[in-house]
Amino acid sequence: MVNVIQQLEEQIALLQHEIAQLSDEIYSQQKEISHLTIEINNTKKRVIELENDIDTNLSKDDQKPPHY
Repeated sequence: MVNVIQQLEEQIALLQHEIAQLSDEIYSQQKEISHLTIEINNTKKRVIELENDIDTNLSKDDQKPPHY
């Protein structure tokens, strides 16, 4: 009976260690996901700005010169 209890305690200790490692990995991945989400949002904003700049420049090119 003592041997069974000792084996169970060892298994519990191993599982607790593995849970702690998984928790650390999840935390690390969540930080990376948050960082990447910010980068994606910044990139989206930049693309919108560039599209607006292109639209503005095209509009200027389509306008008649002032002497017409």
